[in-house]
Amino acid sequence: MEKIIFQEILNGLKENKKMALCIITNTYGSSPGKQGFLMLVYEDGKSIGTVGGGVLEKEVIKDAVCAIKNGENKMSTYSLTESGLKSHCGGKVDVFIKILGNFEKLLIVGGGHIALELYKFAKLLGFYVVIFEDREEYGNKERFPHADEIIIGDIAESLRNYNINQNSYVVIVTRGHEKDEEALKEVIKKDAKYIGMIGSKNKVNHIFNKLKQEGYEDYLKKVYAPIGIKLGGNTPSEIALSIISEIVLIKNGGKLEHCKEKPVL
Repeated sequence: MEKIIFQEILNGLKENKKMALCIITNTYGSSPGKQGFLMLVYEDGKSIGTVGGGVLEKEVIKDAVCAIKNGENKMSTYSLTESGLKSHCGGKVDVFIKILGNFEKLLIVGGGHIALELYKFAKLLGFYVVIFEDREEYGNKERFPHADEIIIGDIAESLRNYNINQNSYVVIVTRGHEKDEEALKEVIKKDAKYIGMIGSKNKVNHIFNKLKQEGYEDYLKKVYAPIGIKLGGNTPSEIALSIISEIVLIKNGGKLEHCKEKPVL
């Protein structure tokens, strides 16, 4: 079974699938699963292998799917008792859930024209894309058919409750200054790999000055605003291209320079 699991991991990585490898690292007392048992879980909840079956396996699969969604590894102890997982085994099991695959998330805050074009570029590049909107007509599956998540509701509250980590790239492109400011305040203290906000220099300076007065000054240096690389052009597609170019540059640790060789003098 181990060979099958490892082959499935290799196949999944080639196909850019998101998976989690669940490993029993320790057991205490009576348990259906033993140390070293392996189970591979996909983001849709399908699994290969076992950690012992029953309620334990069901709970591990649920936690693995959650870990895949959050893009973070997880270590958990499961109690196989009546007060724990409603099991009669009586023991405990430690399970390490290791996520595998590409878990770089692009969080697009806003669903307007630039957001739509940015979403298209992001999906072409293999990002997990999350759309945040407070207007259902601008945040739906018809408009963003391949978005991995669409979160409708108060934008500030949605961002406050969303898990943002070092695999997260946040782009703030809402319909107005106030919404942009609210969104920025919610994400600026979080551990995102990238935070960018659209706007003119005047708008950015206005928002930054307000946030400095509210005690956010130390966090502002990590915000890319005005957002994007100066590629020229003002259409939604061209602006989106400048934004995704900046994100790819940050993601890969690249440099802004021409590939064209300098002439030999």
